[in-house]
Parts: sequence; structure tokens; C-alpha cells
Amino acid sequence: MSAPRLDCVALITEPPRIVPGGAERAWMGATEDHFAYRCTPLSIANASGWEVLTPQAFTVEWTGGDETADLIITPDDPATWGERAGSVFGHGILTFHPGYVFRTDPGWVVWARGAPNHVKDGIQALDGVVETHWLPFSFTMNWRFTRPGKVRFEAGEPFLFLTLAPATTIESVQPTLSRIEDDAPLMNEYALWHHRRAQFNAALRAGHPRAKAEKWQKNYLQGVSPSGAYEAGPDHRIRRRLAEPQVKAKSPDGA
Repeated sequence: MSAPRLDCVALITEPPRIVPGGAERAWMGATEDHFAYRCTPLSIANASGWEVLTPQAFTVEWTGGDETADLIITPDDPATWGERAGSVFGHGILTFHPGYVFRTDPGWVVWARGAPNHVKDGIQALDGVVETHWLPFSFTMNWRFTRPGKVRFEAGEPFLFLTLAPATTIESVQPTLSRIEDDAPLMNEYALWHHRRAQFNAALRAGHPRAKAEKWQKNYLQGVSPSGAYEAGPDHRIRRRLAEPQVKAKSPDGA
């Protein structure tokens, strides 16, 4: 089976850069002993897509009103701004124009959102699931202020995060509810994990040298349960390496 495609078709002469998502976050690096990076799911989420980067730095202020004029954008370089972002919907919503038409294979959609775990005080990225397998036009990326005030976007900061998802598979999922007592192997494995976790945390608090050296339990990182009965298998990832966008060669007919 071939890999699904993501075609990024530029609409303007100098579109924003698109780069593979990075695992690092400033706030994660600032945690004591970088402990936030011990959570592999956080780092994997950070890198599970491509970032579209803000070309120019600007400040945006929301005065608190619902009109489009109540959002005031001040670019660092007004002469080259080019209306890359603006107030389209009012209600404290900042709208970015990505400058691309994004195209995917049939059966795939783009999940457009803010970069995962990239926190901005005072404003929240809004998610959208876009049917890019047929769409012949672009979409916007929107952020909503959480309160009146000013927010700063730096040049090179991601304003849009692109990841792919199956278009309709989620609709065939049937969630079920049960009790852990109904699954004896799972209950036993969970009990063992819980017991060892409590022991480890107690040893860590007591300053035991071995626990301090290990720093945290690494079952998830290693992809194996405490007894070894459950293993992650070949799909286990502790980091992502996504491809850089490449210039697409023109077909002979110019399509």
C-alpha cells in the first residue's frame, strides 16, 4: 500500500514555510530536569504533523467587542505584511490565510489545528477537519481570544499544524463499556503496574539512589508491560521523523 499524499499547492509567490513538527516545546524544556519529555505521548503528538510557520512577526489586540474592527493587528513590517492574517468573523477570532490549497488522497482528510502542546496565553487555536480529498480551494486557520488583550506571534512560530486522518473510519468505531474485573489478565497486569509504580514513587520520595538514577518508570518508553505479557510491537514509536516537503515535479501535460 502506498503512503497517503499531502500536496501543498502554493497560491502566492512567497507562501509560509512548512516543516515537520518538532518534538520540543519551550515549557517542556523549562520543567525541572526536563521531566515533561519523559511523557513520550506528548513528544510524539508534538511531531505528528507539519507546522506552517508565521512569515512575519506581529501583535494582535482584541478590545473585547464582537465587530471585526475590535481586532487590531500591528505587523512589525507593515510594508511587506500582505494581509496574511486578519479579522474576518469578529467575536475575537483571528484568521490566518495559509496561502496553500492542500490536497490528499480519497479517504483522507486534513486535521487542521494549532501545534500540539504549544501554549499561547490569551488565545486558543481552533481545530477543523477538512475534506481535502476533493476540495479545490483553500481554508483558513482560526484562533479565538480567551479574553481581551494583546497576543504576540513571532516570525517562524507555527500558526497551523497539519496532520492526516482517515475520512470516515471513526464512524465505524463502536466504543464499549466494561469493568476491569471482567478481564482477568488486564486486571492482573494493571495491579502489578500500580503496585510497582507506588513502590517506585515511594523510593523516589525517600531518595533511594537506584530510583533517583532511573528517574521514572520506563514501561511505556520501552513498549512493554511490567510482566512482559503485553508488548507494543512494531508500531511502537518513541520519536517521529516526518519528511520535509519537496517540490513536486510537473507532469508532461503541465498538470
